[in-house]
Amino acid sequence: MKKNKENRHENINEEIKGVNQEEVQAEVKEEVNSNNVLEDKIKKLEEALLRNQAELMNYKRRKDEEVSRMLKYSEEDIIREFLPILDNFERAIKMDDDNLDDEVSKFLEGFKMVYTQINNMLDKFEVKEIEAFGKEFDPTYHQAVMKESNPDKESGIVLEVFQKGYMYKDRVIRPSMVKVNE
Repeated sequence: MKKNKENRHENINEEIKGVNQEEVQAEVKEEVNSNNVLEDKIKKLEEALLRNQAELMNYKRRKDEEVSRMLKYSEEDIIREFLPILDNFERAIKMDDDNLDDEVSKFLEGFKMVYTQINNMLDKFEVKEIEAFGKEFDPTYHQAVMKESNPDKESGIVLEVFQKGYMYKDRVIRPSMVKVNE
């Protein structure tokens, strides 16, 4: 058994002597370089993955904000189209006379009821009238169509409202058309 062990040791020693150490070192360097290249590729891929994940999260956030904004103001177009109808109801109601027994007064009473329902519906959808009369002119909310000089009022005060303006939530959907004091 001792001889067997000695023979194996001798065989291993001969194999080691037969191997060129330079070749072994070259192979080791090649393996190390290959590992370094692979590690670099892994790092670059991980960085690319992180960038892509960040871009995807940013895209989702922007898309969610856009959808939220679209949903928030989704009724704006129909409300804007509805405002002239509301103006016509207001004009009809202003025709009211003192004689409550005639046919016109009965129609006007019906108009007033419909007008009240329309205003309640607009309140429900967060549509608010822009207060203008007697207020300081603000180009964000008012559109000056005339100027007049009234010494009893301060300069820049709205003297008359020709057409009501409206806000939908936090956005002006129609500015008030007004006459402003010079």
